[in-house]
Amino acid sequence: MASSTSIFKRLLLGRPFRSDRLQHTLLPKRIALPVFASDALSSVAYAPGEILLTLSAAGAGAYVYSPWIALGVVVVMLTVVASYRQNVYAYPSGGGDYEVAMVNHGRRPGLVVASALLVDYVLTVAVSVSSGVENLGAAIGFVGAHKVAVAVAVVAVLTAINLRGVRESGLAFAIPTYAFMISMFALIGWGLFRHLALGDALRAPSADISITSEGLSIGASFGFVFLLVRAFSSGCAALTGVEAISNGVPAFRQPKSRNAATTLLMLGLISITLIIGIIALSRLTGVKFVECPTVNRYCARSQIVSAPPGYEQQPITAQLAQTIFDHFRPGFYVVLLMTALILLLAANTAFNGFPVLGSILAQDRYLPRQLHTRGDRLAFSNGIMLLAGFAVVLIVAFQAQTTRLIQLYIVGVFVSFTLSQSGMLRHWNRLLRTERDPARRRKMIRSRAINGLGTVMTGFVLILVLATKFTRGAWISIAAMAVLYAVMLGIRRHYDTVARELAPTEDRPVLPARNHAIILVSKVHLPTLRAVAYARATRPDTLTAVTVNVDDKDTRAIQEEWERRQIPVPLTVVDSPYREITGPIIDYVKSVRRESPRDVVTVFIPEYVVGRWWENLLHNQSALRIKGRLLFEPGVMVTSVPWQLVSTTSKDLDRLDQSLSRGPARGPRTRAADRGRPPARIEPPADGEPALRT
Repeated sequence: MASSTSIFKRLLLGRPFRSDRLQHTLLPKRIALPVFASDALSSVAYAPGEILLTLSAAGAGAYVYSPWIALGVVVVMLTVVASYRQNVYAYPSGGGDYEVAMVNHGRRPGLVVASALLVDYVLTVAVSVSSGVENLGAAIGFVGAHKVAVAVAVVAVLTAINLRGVRESGLAFAIPTYAFMISMFALIGWGLFRHLALGDALRAPSADISITSEGLSIGASFGFVFLLVRAFSSGCAALTGVEAISNGVPAFRQPKSRNAATTLLMLGLISITLIIGIIALSRLTGVKFVECPTVNRYCARSQIVSAPPGYEQQPITAQLAQTIFDHFRPGFYVVLLMTALILLLAANTAFNGFPVLGSILAQDRYLPRQLHTRGDRLAFSNGIMLLAGFAVVLIVAFQAQTTRLIQLYIVGVFVSFTLSQSGMLRHWNRLLRTERDPARRRKMIRSRAINGLGTVMTGFVLILVLATKFTRGAWISIAAMAVLYAVMLGIRRHYDTVARELAPTEDRPVLPARNHAIILVSKVHLPTLRAVAYARATRPDTLTAVTVNVDDKDTRAIQEEWERRQIPVPLTVVDSPYREITGPIIDYVKSVRRESPRDVVTVFIPEYVVGRWWENLLHNQSALRIKGRLLFEPGVMVTSVPWQLVSTTSKDLDRLDQSLSRGPARGPRTRAADRGRPPARIEPPADGEPALRT
């Protein structure tokens, strides 16, 4: 019968999968698109808003540059998509940017990419969930008032879904992702049709708001050019998540590389269409979006000087939906709901990318090996839990505010973009030095040209992002990357040290000269008597029992009982004036060990095993503390001698009796009177006799 913990785990995660079921979790393109592309698709809900928000610092007139900035973002996205299509063919193992940088640049650049990607995955969850909660809070007051708690709950739900396995999580995300794409295409299509074909005058709720600028005007000044560059770098948030497909190639069905490249192309075309459409509708409807929708002391660059009474700023998609579906209210709610939902689910991209990358790093001994192990449902459960924990910390620390979190964003993405594309240049150059087939050489030269353009483009954007966002929060991401880099180097150094020390040598192991056995005694009860019998059965060179004197009365009682039972093992009393148990035992073991370095000391610890988890709270667990200390003592072996209590074994024996009585093969059954007794009696062996008697 399963325990309550096991039952809860099965209800939450489902039944475990056999290892040979792994191929059944592979994804077709129609499921892989929402699984790996939800982050990049959802970013179109806040990337255009970041462009308009940044431009508002120069007043409403600066919005005229928003289409050109969006065009620049589109060019970068096309370049990155074309470049990563080369990556998925050249490196289909799932290492993505990390593998490309590690193979072509070496260990240290590879770890820089890995740390950048890990940080960015955590930020993807924090930004996407926070933005989704903010959008949902615009329609539901309770969510807006408790957005931190709601965001943490959403992360918990996403964690549970992904722990059930990648295919099931893909099915869970497919419907809302496709619903978001359909609703956004309907919004853009109907809006353009109303404006171009019907000639309707579409005015957004924020169209009549007046924005003034203090100290910054439109023109060719350095400050204004810097503002345009910052708006462009903010708009490049739309590229986040593009690299996730190259990291998740192993999750695709065969042919993996071709399916991943096709999915990547579909993602790029859909994202570009949505970005252009939203920016175009924003210009047509006169949408305005500012950092502070009311005048306050934190807005030094821009402020609202006139607005309708009770005006509350809504996200751009909500303003467009309210304007375009003004005569069809259900359309407004569908767009708002789907936008909020896709933002909440966009974190699934990170939940698929982070564990895979963590597993690869663990296999390369740069992260703890636990991250390489799959869970019951064939998902990398430890990586999923680690990602969720870090994301929750960020959400709570930044109070689920997207504007603050997004300043930390993008840096890691473009660090990995740049190092990956420059690594691909080395990859093609290396292959071209040995390739002689003309057709293959032409294909490699074309791929090298694409990756070369990608290197220049992403490197340029990285410089712009660092220049414009460093003081606004990007330094936190850089610091986190540096810490992760140092931690991964330290972990690898530890594993290498352990491997060197554990490597077998040609010399034969030296046998110990003598074995000194020590039995720890707290009371003269059945566990102690069993430990004595077992220790004598091992035939050590010397054998002694040790008790610590923390109370004179109890110690005298132990000595009297020991003599009364005539136990043939000497009892040594170790004084403890400060009533400590662990320290005197360690000192005594050290003194025995110190007499001869070639001797070993075996410490027998009698323990009784309780039947329920809460019963452990009623005992002081001194045996665990002693074992923990003895593990660090060289030449000391620790042997636990367990004694199962009746409460531990009775239920198990009842179930065994029932199964034996129902089974086809009947064997001897345990009598109720025997429960709680040891299944075997251990006595010191006589010459020619076995040590174990039943």
